[in-house]
Amino acid sequence: MDTKARIIAFYLPQYHPIPENDSWWGNGFTEWTNVGKAKALFKKHYQPRVPADLGYYDLRVPEARKAQADMAREHGVEGFCYWHYWFGNGKRLIERPFNEVIASGEPDFPFCLAWANETWKGFNHGLKNRNILIEQLYPGIEDYTAHFYEVLSAFKDKRYITIENKPVFMIYKPLANSEIPVFIKTWRKLATENGLKGIYFIGHNMDFTISDQILLETGIDAINTVRLNDFLAEKNSFSRKFYKRYNKIFRNNVKAYPYEIASQKFISTEIDKKENVYPSIIPGWDHSPRSGHEGIILTDTTPELFEKHVRDAVEIVKNKSDEHKVIFIKSWNEWAEGNYMEPDLRWGTKFLEALKRQIVK
Repeated sequence: MDTKARIIAFYLPQYHPIPENDSWWGNGFTEWTNVGKAKALFKKHYQPRVPADLGYYDLRVPEARKAQADMAREHGVEGFCYWHYWFGNGKRLIERPFNEVIASGEPDFPFCLAWANETWKGFNHGLKNRNILIEQLYPGIEDYTAHFYEVLSAFKDKRYITIENKPVFMIYKPLANSEIPVFIKTWRKLATENGLKGIYFIGHNMDFTISDQILLETGIDAINTVRLNDFLAEKNSFSRKFYKRYNKIFRNNVKAYPYEIASQKFISTEIDKKENVYPSIIPGWDHSPRSGHEGIILTDTTPELFEKHVRDAVEIVKNKSDEHKVIFIKSWNEWAEGNYMEPDLRWGTKFLEALKRQIVK
């Protein structure tokens, strides 16, 4: 399929039970648990969200994974960027779906990995406390080496997404620890020793206050910008003041803002046009299924507003070389954060159709 940009969608592999989740939240817990229990917090708040075509899938089922890939391919998505969890000392979580994709060779759909190098705390994952569930550690070169060999078979898979002939590997928090540059240097060395051209490291960045230069000093090759919160920086704007007061009076202080306003800041005409900066398109956001009144909610999201946002993203990358016309979707299936492309009962495939109209030539 001939497209105007390389669309890579973040993919959450959490939709299957694991012993740790059973222990923390109760037997059988998956992301669907938070999605199903979500409640509307104010008038016209779109909750709960109910999946349509793909249903409440279990990612241990190969047919579910294939259906996702078929749907993504049909609408112009190049591949999935699977969130990857390595906490140090060999500890991984929710790795089964990706491991089965590697072992089985199915679905025949491109992919890459994004290391979610973050300590899990209760609040961020649906509990009312902020206790540490599992800590992200950086034990040293021996662990980084073990980590590399754990994913080497994926890097050598013909489906693995590359840039400049190097497998793409994203780091969620490139500034999380002073060991990150050591990690990157170790992996670059191991890559060449194992017949790869190198590793193409991309640093994820959701903090508009951090400069490109600071991020690139870690050793990464490129930056993925996620401008979800940039509109909040305009504290003195009329709309920001209006909705802060409106939320206080009518919504019990819920942090809800119109998608139409927030999305105006999703793309930076100055920064995102750089060859080594890859913008993100965001189909929506609503963290309330996980964090209740504390999470940010974007309201009144529509396929039409999303399509305008996609159009802006395509425009900003059009003058880059074809290989670097990369745009990430945040996300394919983050249902409990209200950012997903999969069909729901309200909109069906309309978001996917909007994407396809702007992406496919």
